[in-house]
Amino acid sequence: MPLTINPETASQSAGDLIRHWRARRRMSQLDLASEAEISQRHLSFVESGRATPSREMILHLSERLDIPLRDRNTLLASAGFAPIYPERKFDHPAMSAARAAVDLVLKVHEPFPALAVDRHWTLIAANAPVKFFMDGAAKHLVSGPVNVLRLSLHPEGLGPRIINYRDYRAHVLSHLDRQINVSGDATLAALRAELDAYPVPAAAAPPRPQTAIEATGVVVPLRLRTASITLSFFSTITMFGTPIEVTLSELAIEQFFPADDVTANYLRQNAK
Repeated sequence: MPLTINPETASQSAGDLIRHWRARRRMSQLDLASEAEISQRHLSFVESGRATPSREMILHLSERLDIPLRDRNTLLASAGFAPIYPERKFDHPAMSAARAAVDLVLKVHEPFPALAVDRHWTLIAANAPVKFFMDGAAKHLVSGPVNVLRLSLHPEGLGPRIINYRDYRAHVLSHLDRQINVSGDATLAALRAELDAYPVPAAAAPPRPQTAIEATGVVVPLRLRTASITLSFFSTITMFGTPIEVTLSELAIEQFFPADDVTANYLRQNAK
């Protein structure tokens, strides 16, 4: 059973990593010491390398700092302990119950699109209506590992069909910013820079003023043009509640719902 270590931080000491995550969470030593119910002096010794943290202390501080499981393994290894959180492929037999749950969520959501992605937004599973988003996309975007954010915003993907491209991309980038802030993931940061550099489609609507957004909406819709009508969606993202396995802790299910009757009727009719 593979136990994953984050290669980006594997060479750092346990004290360096604790200080890194504390700074990322914008906590002072006093903040973390109070939250963890330990003395600030002891935490200072741990971060400076003057004290070696126990396995239990590593796990305790990881919980207080909300460190991702993948990075908790790295922190354990840096302190000389074996990683404890396994990482399995999604099709591994031990993942069968979780896989069945994901498949059920995707299936019962039909005729509306739903998909499951990993921490980098790579497609893991999808229901049949997701094909609607892939139709007409360049082959390189839908063959091999499919990154759903790249597919959504790329000029050879869904991008030219998104009427409110500017607003929707701003929403996607804001969500990525929150993920990057939590995880410090370099791959996500590179993906964000790539998405931000895509040209805005010529037919995209101008951005909505903030006052209009506040007055008329509670979510940013995805508005798509087809040959005959405009479709409008909003989405929700669901994650496993109490995972102790790396893959499940990073898996997310995005479900797209019709934002109006026109979209709902169109999807139901095209599912027949």
